[in-house]
Amino acid sequence: MPNLTRRRFLTLTAATLLPLPAHAATITQWHGTALGAEAAIYLSHPDADAIIARAVAEIDRLEGIFSLYRATSSLSQLNATGRLDAPPFELLECLALCGRVHTATQGLFDPTIQPLWQLYATSYAAGNAPAPEQIARTLHLVGWPRVIYDSNAVKLPAGAALTLNGIAQGFIADKVAELLANEGLIDILINTGEFRALGQMPGARGWPIKLASGGNVKLSMRALATSSPLGTVFDTKGTVGHIINPITGLTAPALWQSVSVSAPSCALADAISTAACLMPDRESLVSVLTSFPDAQIEGLS
Repeated sequence: MPNLTRRRFLTLTAATLLPLPAHAATITQWHGTALGAEAAIYLSHPDADAIIARAVAEIDRLEGIFSLYRATSSLSQLNATGRLDAPPFELLECLALCGRVHTATQGLFDPTIQPLWQLYATSYAAGNAPAPEQIARTLHLVGWPRVIYDSNAVKLPAGAALTLNGIAQGFIADKVAELLANEGLIDILINTGEFRALGQMPGARGWPIKLASGGNVKLSMRALATSSPLGTVFDTKGTVGHIINPITGLTAPALWQSVSVSAPSCALADAISTAACLMPDRESLVSVLTSFPDAQIEGLS
């Protein structure tokens, strides 16, 4: 697999944390990366540096499971061989959620699109769009129901591969939050490209997040994910987005500039917002949310 950078182009419309007020000067910040996306952690605590070190170690551990760009990761090994014995529990947990969202979105969320993603990436890296016959041929490799997994092994059909980039950033945020919450910590904001809030910003009600679609959300004990069809693009003109329809094999039409979804789970919000970029109207997204009553639309433009 060529070493292609996942985020070749980052949109300026992603949800962002609003500037911290003057009274929040005691908040310690860490900035780094998670799965190729900019990441950050914000908290106010006497042992902030030690807490952040544990959180960063957890991010690194989880990248060792979910990264497409670490040859030794669990996901990379699965894609290389079509089988992963004794898979990590976190991978099985994430795959189970993938299955739920796949069903609820009538197949629009499908991690088996990785061969299509690779086709688009390599074609545009060479300066050409993939030919229709290449898309049609590769589309035969896509199909979530053919993925078999249990505690013994994960198995893929010949030629198939998974990408969890539409859910793993949120999943990692959830796991970091779980780690810190189990230590009794609160008032922390985790940003792995998607947001997960424990408690609220010190001296305020919630963590203030500016939405790409306009307006703000005060996030507390909840997660927020934003997806954009043109958030990452394959072509140099910035017109061919990274979200691919697993049914047609075509990239998402730019019907939406951004979709923001909140939920108790960041992985769930991440997956739903990704699939929503392929939906033709708001009503379709509302229908999907009936399967996840604790999730809601925060922004759609």
